[in-house]
Amino acid sequence: MEPVLQINGKIMDWHKPDQFKPSNAFERSTVEFIQQWLSGKSSFNIHTSGSTGKPKSISITRQQMETSARLTIHALQLKPAQTALVCLDTGYIAGKMMLVRALIHRMNIIAVNPAANPLEGISHSPDFTAVVPLQLEEMLKHKQAVEHLNKMSAIIVGGAPVSTVLERKLQQISAPVYATYGMTETVSHIALKKLNGPERSDTFTAFDEVKLDLDARGCLTIQSALTNHEMLVTNDRVNLIDDHHFEWLGRADNTINSGGVKIQSEKVEKVVAQILDELALSNRFFVAGLPDEKLGKKVCLIIEAESIQRDQEEIAVRLQEKLDKYEVPKSILGISRFSETPTGKINRGETLKHLTLTNKA
Repeated sequence: MEPVLQINGKIMDWHKPDQFKPSNAFERSTVEFIQQWLSGKSSFNIHTSGSTGKPKSISITRQQMETSARLTIHALQLKPAQTALVCLDTGYIAGKMMLVRALIHRMNIIAVNPAANPLEGISHSPDFTAVVPLQLEEMLKHKQAVEHLNKMSAIIVGGAPVSTVLERKLQQISAPVYATYGMTETVSHIALKKLNGPERSDTFTAFDEVKLDLDARGCLTIQSALTNHEMLVTNDRVNLIDDHHFEWLGRADNTINSGGVKIQSEKVEKVVAQILDELALSNRFFVAGLPDEKLGKKVCLIIEAESIQRDQEEIAVRLQEKLDKYEVPKSILGISRFSETPTGKINRGETLKHLTLTNKA
């Protein structure tokens, strides 16, 4: 029996894919990739998201994608005839790899436009999906979505770090939820971290065939069939526990040297997330270093908001209570709208440029 392929509620005939008429960009990229895969295409040009640098196109082989898919299928114990919910942009690696996993493992596919709550309007509970943290946050607000999540065999979340606040909320989900570590250059993820249940962990576990090490900066290096056995040097600072386990600390370019003290933005952001949750604030934010005559760089909290005056004093007081004195942001700045990458991630560099220009004006 052929697996079912449903795109935005419309059934696509595996044997007559040309008859499917896409009505938007998501449907177009989904159908085009499936057609290319079924025709045996041997390599694919994939665009990076641009969240850690300028977007670029890299070539990835079919064999790399098949290897990545099989490693995930094995790690999550996925089964043929299960249903995969594809709700990420299929123009990028995360969405494409959801399709590849389903295609090579003969899983049913329900593909829906990327949305805050991709389970809205879904009647049949999927068995497996990949989402970003913002989608998971939104789905947890809806009873029916939570019911669907609880029936799944596995949920993977990536594209951005999972906050401690979201991780706490995930303890209500009985299905296993995993954070992923990876990038376009590693053909999606190379490591998983259990976020809920009794096996919850603070460390990522890499696939068996992946070789990990550190460079002189303390940043992770990766060597694997997924990188064509070439060493990939990342910009991620980690605590490498052993050959296959590591704790992610943050990106090297998010390390702020303030008066000779090195502060990791991501560590401060964890505390900020807790404080905003306590204050029932859901604004997006990030921590960055801005130029300072005395310190070189000063720690600043950037919040997406038209005005933050009402909450600024309370946020500042709580930051001083929970952070070391060097980590406390010297300024709390609001900006009406963050710049984003094509995949919806916060583009810190562009946002800071806009913030600087606004302040100069």
